[in-house]
Amino acid sequence: MKYDVVVIGGAFAGLTAALYTSRQGMKTAVITKDIGGQGLLTNDIQNFPGFESISGFELASKFQQQAQLYGTEFIYDEIVSVNEENGMFISKTREQSYESEALILAFGKTPRDLSVKGEEKYKGRGVSYCSICDGPLFRGKSVIVAGAGDHALQAALYLATVTSKVNVIQKTNRISGTQEMIEQTKTLPNISFIYESEVDEIKGDKTVNTVSLKKKDGTFEDMKTDAVFVEMGYVAKTSMLKEFVDMNKDGEVIINMNNETSRPGVFAAGDVTNIPFKQAVISAGHGSVAALSAINYIHKKHGRTAPKSDWKYIDTSKLEKA
Repeated sequence: MKYDVVVIGGAFAGLTAALYTSRQGMKTAVITKDIGGQGLLTNDIQNFPGFESISGFELASKFQQQAQLYGTEFIYDEIVSVNEENGMFISKTREQSYESEALILAFGKTPRDLSVKGEEKYKGRGVSYCSICDGPLFRGKSVIVAGAGDHALQAALYLATVTSKVNVIQKTNRISGTQEMIEQTKTLPNISFIYESEVDEIKGDKTVNTVSLKKKDGTFEDMKTDAVFVEMGYVAKTSMLKEFVDMNKDGEVIINMNNETSRPGVFAAGDVTNIPFKQAVISAGHGSVAALSAINYIHKKHGRTAPKSDWKYIDTSKLEKA
């Protein structure tokens, strides 16, 4: 599949970059395991301009809606390798390859796997790392949230609005999270907590239909479910970039003032870079710089003059319906 720009990462940097490239008429794909990244861990952002207070979940949703309005395509998968062939960049998942003229690295940290039998087999077929992305696919069905803390509770709260039943698996004998989030989940009748249990195996046929739960006493119990939403936090995965772009000793991608990396045509923004300040507004700003640099790179590559204005107009009244 060919694109002008591929953005790896669906948090604030990646979503902003996609918004800018799409508005400039670039065919753009965002490849990500989730939408919002670590921003989803924050329930009350009070320092993002334009909002006195907004949750990371809601802010990420707004970013995604706006990018989609201008034509950004979203692919929910995980990139396992990147390379350059004949002047084009090839971003590969386990089953698909995506070709682009410019590449924007904006993945920060990646959702952590559950690391159980069957997880790899059913990724994209009932195993999800993004409740915002995939929740609507299971409207009216029963799902499981495997994780802990407010991140898992936030996912459960959202899923409870679109699914018929949400079972949250808790390894201990109590709910893990802040009291405010715990109280919110308790108000919803279709959220249940399964205590002293953990997912041991994910089973199914073509898609997920059962999980095997390991109990504290060592026994096992099968539970029917239509999906498993994994909410286990995040881990940095920059090893695939070794020898592709220059990185510092901390595994961060080194960029210049134009968000260019050591490899022409590859740009980076957000927490994956060596910028010391890891804030949502800074990531968004750097996402726009990376996008504009990518746009200029593509136009220059084809002997064109890059447009000086953000030209595309659309009726933003459609935004609420997107």
